[in-house]
Amino acid sequence: MNTDVILNFLTTQGADFALKILGAIVAWIIGRWLIGLATRLMGKALERGNKFDATLITYLKSIVSVALTVILVMAILGIFGVQTTSFAALLAGAGLAVGAAWSGMLGNFAAGLFLQVLRPYKVGDFINAGGTLGTVKELGLFTTTVLTMDNVLTIVGNNKVFGDNIQNFSAEPFRRVDCVAKVANSVDVQDAIARLRPVITAIPNVKDSPAPDIEILEFTPEGPKLCVRPYTHTDHYWQVYFDTHKAIVNTFGAAGYPVPETPVAHRTV
Repeated sequence: MNTDVILNFLTTQGADFALKILGAIVAWIIGRWLIGLATRLMGKALERGNKFDATLITYLKSIVSVALTVILVMAILGIFGVQTTSFAALLAGAGLAVGAAWSGMLGNFAAGLFLQVLRPYKVGDFINAGGTLGTVKELGLFTTTVLTMDNVLTIVGNNKVFGDNIQNFSAEPFRRVDCVAKVANSVDVQDAIARLRPVITAIPNVKDSPAPDIEILEFTPEGPKLCVRPYTHTDHYWQVYFDTHKAIVNTFGAAGYPVPETPVAHRTV
């Protein structure tokens, strides 16, 4: 009985089925070749502008290759008369289920893609992002690795970084260094400013233009408070910051300025 069914199938539909198998094999070979060609061309196009990270290019090529392969498989199934509508619905449902289960990871991935494309910072930049202040060691598709000022390696999710404010202290060629100096009420403020200006300007790596700002910031009971603000290249920020404080101490000490003291009101009985 089974032999008769097989013989009947071969004599009536065998040639057609063989042609379908041959067509499916040819479609698979040509389709895979076209997919490989498309991904290679896309990779070269992305690499040509030097605007995309190599990791991002690899991921994009993988995503495109998988998507095109799924389409190719569905097309081959169509050759055999298999209804692909339910198959597509199954894939969509699986995609939604995976997306719900991995929403946090996918959020980090999506944020990583935007960070790779927009490039608000790069490796080596000093940033404040996602509640972390430090130097960027790695910009990945899921996380950003930052080395904090106290030499702690911190890994921050890209979704947290992208969803918050990003400060890039290395984006501009120079920064302002903010320091404060307080003098006693008995000190001539203009004399203090005149003494500080050439000393601050002479600090290594302080820029001539714009010139350092040295002005009265506010008045306190102990005496006027001066803002001392030199400008320097971002690479020398901390060196200038500490040298400015040393210069203030040395200059005021050499001038013999008294130490600012809080006035004390003496109560008489």
